[in-house]
Amino acid sequence: MQQPLNRFLLLQPTWLPAVLFIPLLYALGWLAAVPLMLFGLTAAQLSLTGTVLSFVLFLLAMPRWTTLRWSTKRPWVALGTCRTKPQEQPAPAAAFLRGLLTAAGLLTVITSIVLIQGSGNWRGEVDATHLVNAVLLCLGVGFAEELIFRSWLWAELNQMIGPRRGALAQACIFSLVHTRFNLGLAAMSGLLVGLFLLGMVLAKQRQADRGSLWGCIGLHGGLVAGWFLLQNSLLELDPQAPSWLIGPGGNQANPLGGLIAIASLTSLLWIESVMQRDRQSLQPHNHEQSDQG
Repeated sequence: MQQPLNRFLLLQPTWLPAVLFIPLLYALGWLAAVPLMLFGLTAAQLSLTGTVLSFVLFLLAMPRWTTLRWSTKRPWVALGTCRTKPQEQPAPAAAFLRGLLTAAGLLTVITSIVLIQGSGNWRGEVDATHLVNAVLLCLGVGFAEELIFRSWLWAELNQMIGPRRGALAQACIFSLVHTRFNLGLAAMSGLLVGLFLLGMVLAKQRQADRGSLWGCIGLHGGLVAGWFLLQNSLLELDPQAPSWLIGPGGNQANPLGGLIAIASLTSLLWIESVMQRDRQSLQPHNHEQSDQG
């Protein structure tokens, strides 16, 4: 298996493997899942199985990918899941918790306005099944998507077009992949903007954590899991609730397409940018102090 993978990774032009990689993994994952139809799996179960198998292949390919294309011998450090500089990077648990708290803050803003505006009723009940599903969503979706978008994809784009344009490009791709294009122009536009802003916020989060991916995982996973719990247990949304408030999608509304989420993410992105500039302005001062010491 290693020789075909090596040949694939060294294809020319250099951007070609990155473009083909994810579609190829999805195809292989689906092919591996097809025989499971004999065991009576539903279409949804088959889809989930194919996606999981594709991600397993992604994980298996990463050590070789990072060695040949990024010239690193420490793949999981380069991908942001392991840290080697405790004095610079936050502990994974601390970064993950901080991401969860940020997600909780964003969802609290949305929920509070929904309740104040009269578009929902607070039930405050969570059963064990929904809680387990929320934990799995937080860890599974958060880890998988951040490893793909804010780790692998962003690194590839950095090499192709540079860090600044790479950050914008990964957010654009993240938005396009997640947007539902069957909701009409206004709803689609809202989702595109909201998802792009989330992609940029997550990129800023990784920069703030000095390359650690765990803050992004906590933030992304917390948003997915938190909204799942709100929709299915904690909050009863009015069927007539305006999409500008809860986002487009009807019964499966995505709050990121609503004005409240867009405004909140814009504010968070501005705060993260200001904090990043402050950290950068302090770096020369810190170096000067160390030189004087």
